[in-house]
Amino acid sequence: MDVKEQIKDHLTSQPEAKRSDMQALHRIILSIMPACKLWFLDGKNSDGKIISNPNIGYGLYTIKYADGTTKEFYQIGMSANTTGISVYILGIDDKTYLAKTYGKKIGKASVTGYCIKFKTLKDINIEILESAIRYGVKTKH
Repeated sequence: MDVKEQIKDHLTSQPEAKRSDMQALHRIILSIMPACKLWFLDGKNSDGKIISNPNIGYGLYTIKYADGTTKEFYQIGMSANTTGISVYILGIDDKTYLAKTYGKKIGKASVTGYCIKFKTLKDINIEILESAIRYGVKTKH
């Protein structure tokens, strides 16, 4: 199964309200990053044990570690969690930027250094979320 099929299966496996929101977010992110690399992480480690929520990733971000090694990962990510949806924006050096810039304007969401978490799309200002995603894409390393 290719990545697009894994993503489609994952989205359709969500309960209805979350499925609709995640499908809408998927379309929004693809409209911002139409030719991006797609990722699907099933949340399992090498032993097949679930260690995180499955993630859909978009784009390419190179993580640089202190020892000089690097790892490729997605730049923008999305996952369902027990209370809603998380959007990850990786690669922003200032870990206070998202909260300072978008936290008060986005609506009912928790905004941390690289994650925007909310219950449903109707609880947030989607244009502000899009703006945060666009900023993350622009700051690509």
